[in-house]
Parts: sequence; C-alpha cells; structure tokens
Amino acid sequence: MISRHFHLRIFVSLSLLLFAASATAADHLSNPLADPPKWKVLEKYQKTITHDEFERLLRDVYCSHGISDEFIRIDRDFACILRNRDAQTWFTLRFAKDERRRRSAARDWRPAQSLPRQRRAGVLSGLRIALDPGHIGGEWAKMEERWFKLGDAPPVEEGEMTLRVAKILAPKLQALGARVSFVRDKPEPVTPFRPDDFKGAAREVLKAGGTENPREDFNGPDDPLKEQTVRWQSEILFYRNSEIRQRARLVNFRLHPDLVLCLHFNAEAWGDERNPTFIDKNHLHLLVNGSYLESELAFDDERFEMLRRLLSRTYDEEIKIADTVAAAMAKEMQLPSYQYTTNNVTNVGTSGYVYARNLMATRLYQCPVVYFEPYVMNSNEVFARVQAGDYDGTRPVNGVERPSIYREYVDSVVEGLVEYYRGAR
Repeated sequence: MISRHFHLRIFVSLSLLLFAASATAADHLSNPLADPPKWKVLEKYQKTITHDEFERLLRDVYCSHGISDEFIRIDRDFACILRNRDAQTWFTLRFAKDERRRRSAARDWRPAQSLPRQRRAGVLSGLRIALDPGHIGGEWAKMEERWFKLGDAPPVEEGEMTLRVAKILAPKLQALGARVSFVRDKPEPVTPFRPDDFKGAAREVLKAGGTENPREDFNGPDDPLKEQTVRWQSEILFYRNSEIRQRARLVNFRLHPDLVLCLHFNAEAWGDERNPTFIDKNHLHLLVNGSYLESELAFDDERFEMLRRLLSRTYDEEIKIADTVAAAMAKEMQLPSYQYTTNNVTNVGTSGYVYARNLMATRLYQCPVVYFEPYVMNSNEVFARVQAGDYDGTRPVNGVERPSIYREYVDSVVEGLVEYYRGAR
C-alpha cells in the first residue's frame, strides 16, 4: 500500500518544481513552502472589529515599527489591505460602527471566559492545551544547531530537553482537568519530508539570492560560506520551514487547541559545538506574535497571516496568559528578563518579560500561542543543572540546593496557568 506521506511528498515535490519554474507570479511569497494567502477566509471578519480596536492592535502590537500605506490604508469605516503586490489588488475590511453592533466571528479556540463552568476535576477542566516541544532532537540535533558538548559530559540537545519538559508537564495539566495533546511526542520530525526533498528549491533560493552555481556541500559548521550551499539551504527548508508548517497543520486542522505552549530553552552564541563558549548570563523571556517588520509585510503571505491573527483576536488572550505565567516563572526561577538588542521585537504586557515577535509558529498556529525561552543552556549554572538531569526534590548543584531544572520549568508554568485560569473563568 502506498502511504499518505508518499502522496504528500510527491505533491509537495511537484509544487516545488512549479515554484522553481514560475516563482508563482500570482503571489509574492516569503519562501518556496509558503501557502498562498486565501483572502476569502477573512470575509467572516467583516464588521467584527471597530476602527479604534483595529488601529490599536495594528499600531501597538502587530506593526509597532510602523506600516506603509503601500500595504495597509485605514479610513474611518474600513481598511484596505494590499492582497497582491504585482497585481495591486486590495482586500477591503469593513469596521463595526461600535462595540454594541460588532459581529462575532466563529473560531475553533475558546478564551478562558468561554470555557464551561469549572468542575471539580480542576481549574483547567475543559481546556484544550497542545504542547509543542521545540526543535526535533535525536539524530537531527546537530543539523538544527541545537547541540553542543563539553569534554566527556553528555551533550546538551535542546530538542530532547523540551520533549522531557513536555512529558513531565502533560500529566500535571491533565490532573488539573486539561485535555492535553502533543504536537511532537518523540525525537523525530513531524514533517514526512527530508532535506533531499528540497534540493531543487534550495538551488532556486540561492539563484534568487545571486548564487548561480552553488556548491553542493559545506566544510563543517565553521565554513563561513555554508549558507551559500545547497545542503545548508535544503536543511533550513526542512527543519525550520517544512517541520514548523507541518506542525501548524496538526494544530489547526487536527488538534484544535485553545492554547499552544511552545517549549524552548534559550542560549547565547556558543561558537564551536565541541568546544563551546560558556558565560555567566542567565535570563528568561516569553514571546507572543507581533512586531512585524515592513520587510516581512512586503510578502503577501505574511501580510495575510498577520491580518488573520489580528482579526481572530488571539493577542488579547495570549498576552494575559503570557504575562501571568511569566511572573510565576520569574518568581520561581529568580531570573532577570532578557534584553533584546535587535529591532525585531516589541516589549508588550506589564510583566517586563514578554515580547511580541514574528515567528513562524506563533504566526501560523491559529489560536493563542505562548512561546517560552527560559534559561541559557551555555551558562555555567544551567549547564551544571542540565548535567544533573531530572530528579525529585532538591540536590546540591554547584554548592546550591536546586530542584531539577525540568521540574522547576514545569512547576512554574503550571503555577502561572492555574493563577490565570482561576481568575479568568
């Protein structure tokens, strides 16, 4: 029997060939795997938002760095959003006259106030939570550049660590009444594709960037020209693009959660993966979707996806969750907030720990998403705690009694979620 994954791989391979041949004249897309925008989907949002609310979300959250009227033009009664750069066609969004006459739009996820009345089963009863352990891990960890090793110590692999957090977190959430699903439950890709499936698309990406005759392979992770090789580009299309897009399909069309928790660990630049640089910094921050750059909004697909998120009103729910959980994590972990030095984020909320940023997962998942970035894996303190592994209670780590870093992560997330949902519902 021919598997569904085989048919899917054939379909995408043909799609990539078509992209390579025509570069999709119909839409100006961010990359070869991007879905063409379906603007008709947004018709259900007509008159579901007022002018003032639309402008607040646009200016303060999604386009906080400014937005050109080449892409979005706002009038008192409607907004015009560019659909297609080449054809110069526009989508017109009509505003509700006021809050009393605002229509409601159907959506798959439920805010806290819409959940069924709390039962004895727990404060999270009825809540659908999807756990998304970041990265892949296993044999893919080196390719993802989420792997380093010091001497004879076991390697640090973020994909394995996030999966461990998810598996400890799931039963605790279930005990509180939540319905928990996994976006990834083993150290293997969710996508059925592999890097070799994207070699043709990789050559087209390189050609579009001015590299006509690229090398096939690169000379190790320190090769300064590795980004100009077919192998590197095909790997990026595999684990940063195809993998996340497949996870989005699971979230949006199969799991239908009320909330996605994207579990990660942070790191500073560590250089050589076999002789990594260690630092004394350690910090924490959380991310929600927003803070699109104008260069990102120049792509038809990202402009559409941004508008879909804005109109589905995910921000109002996810910022309250993120702020509450961030405060609980900061208290438990005793960590300062990470301070960005780049211009692709906006500090949002009131905790000081939450930033809006345009990441593929937070953009494509069609429900509230909280994206976690605690700890610095190559800090001296965190490395020692990772080497200590998972355990009950506390143990001395570098002379200080510490709980397992995984349990501390999990317990602080649970505490924050309980605090938010107990008050919100």
